[in-house]
Amino acid sequence: MSDEGPEALVGEQALTPVHPDHKKVLRIRAVIVSLVLLVPGIIGEFAADELPTGVFLVPWLVFAAIFVWRVPQRRWTHKGYAHDDNRLRVVKGFLFRSDTVVPYGRVQHIDVTQSPLERVYDLSQLVVHTAGSHNASVVLEGLKRETAESLREEIRAHIKRETL
Repeated sequence: MSDEGPEALVGEQALTPVHPDHKKVLRIRAVIVSLVLLVPGIIGEFAADELPTGVFLVPWLVFAAIFVWRVPQRRWTHKGYAHDDNRLRVVKGFLFRSDTVVPYGRVQHIDVTQSPLERVYDLSQLVVHTAGSHNASVVLEGLKRETAESLREEIRAHIKRETL
């Protein structure tokens, strides 16, 4: 799979990639986690008087560079969705793959949410709540707000037609 976005097919339908700005959000989250993990490295660096300088920080810097640059790229590349008149399919994960199909007949309600960081990039998450207890919520993150809202309205329209 290339770094241009999901290429898998859903039957005859290709997966739609999430918005490229989602990579930025994933990278910022990775930077925050990396900075939190820097604290034990700094403590270890000062506590290890007998060891050479950098024995803790150099491996951390290599890990952080991979974690901040490559991992969000791979996560974004392996996310996508497809929808038609009957269902929504959400695919994500490169190490642990998740492929979830939500038939519109099982949908209870739909939310569009934004974190403060997503709001900066005008991104949203579409949360589809289904009947049942296992995987009762399916989250599709990385959508432009307008896309998430229009997808919510399309699903709502399908649900309304099925209930009439």
